[in-house]
Amino acid sequence: MQPDKSLIPELLAPAGSFEKLVTAIHYGADAVYLAGKRFSLRARAGNFDAEGLEQAIDYAHARGVRVYVTVNIFAHNADLDGLENYLLLLNKIGADGLIIADPGILNVSRETLPDMPVHLSTQANVTNSASARFWAARGVRRLNLARELGLDEIREIRAATEVELELFVHGALCISYSGRCMLSNYFTGRDANLGDCAHPCRYSYRLVEEKRPGQYFPVEEDERGTYIFNSQDLCLLQRLPQLIAAGADSLKIEGRMKAVGYVGGVVRVYRAALDWIRDRMEKGTNVADLVLPPYFTDEIHKLGTRGWTENFFAGPPDESAMMHDRMRMEQPWVPVGIVRQADPLIIETRNVLEVGSSIEYMGRDLQTLSCIVREMHLEDGAVLERANPGQRVVLVTDPLLVEAEKHSLFRKKLAQ
Repeated sequence: MQPDKSLIPELLAPAGSFEKLVTAIHYGADAVYLAGKRFSLRARAGNFDAEGLEQAIDYAHARGVRVYVTVNIFAHNADLDGLENYLLLLNKIGADGLIIADPGILNVSRETLPDMPVHLSTQANVTNSASARFWAARGVRRLNLARELGLDEIREIRAATEVELELFVHGALCISYSGRCMLSNYFTGRDANLGDCAHPCRYSYRLVEEKRPGQYFPVEEDERGTYIFNSQDLCLLQRLPQLIAAGADSLKIEGRMKAVGYVGGVVRVYRAALDWIRDRMEKGTNVADLVLPPYFTDEIHKLGTRGWTENFFAGPPDESAMMHDRMRMEQPWVPVGIVRQADPLIIETRNVLEVGSSIEYMGRDLQTLSCIVREMHLEDGAVLERANPGQRVVLVTDPLLVEAEKHSLFRKKLAQ
């Protein structure tokens, strides 16, 4: 008997490159979102050209995974050039939906492709039921709600509209309202609303007094200055049962600019958590009563970048949701390789790996297997004691990993 996937929301993962798409699908994403070379709010991700888009969509569809394409810039007139032809291309190659923020782009898409599903981007800042009804009346099928909403507000919007609701559950947060920030444009000329944010919210800031040019004073008494705009990352892993009970249709992970190890690791945890919830719902447990076991949180903590906050979920966040002393946290675990072939076991390294290292294999079902690197050699037989990032190496482990699957990840713990 097949599990009832309708009981739980879609798991929507970022695909900033083809490799990330493959990894997200391997670890259980139901859908991915990605972008072409234009019209996207991640202009510096490894976005797809026309051929790459078709390849990505074909790969995903062959595995039963949906693909949504971001067309979510806030466009100036010049940005609209070529939009209709681009939309026709996306329709031709089988995109499952468009993610749009700009009302003008929405109008063009409805006129050009009236049957193409449109998902409203979080950039459109839907924070109330009236706004939800407004967009629904204009043919939007799904709303990605603003990240500034609490659980009660999500419930109220769910009660007021029949359109699908998509919620961000994990990843980086902007200091400005769902990304509507002009700091990047002001400081660097890179427009965040055209997909080219320089992330000035992660910079370290100091004060300068008008009559003392060149003298910089720390905002706080700390030799490193202070990261006054630097939010911790969103993590609603432990809130999944409540979000499901509230009527979420899709749960979205941020991270098209993140490394493949991060994307795969996060998708892996959320897939396992959703499957755990579904299994108990199928046995008759009320989803709102479920509490995830601690090992899910333990696993997600191995993947963090800036710590975790639940943002507005239970109320407005306070200063504890910020990181004032640094840009990001030191990572105790790092990805060390991706399986390129299972038999013999060949990995492509992502960090330095040495014979004798203790590493962990990250299975798809949250099973983590520890082993020691006993031997390494290149495919031509040359023996290695140390592999550098980017090398393909044949790996011999103790114990032997007969469970290893292509596209799975290995990681190692850094010395503390």
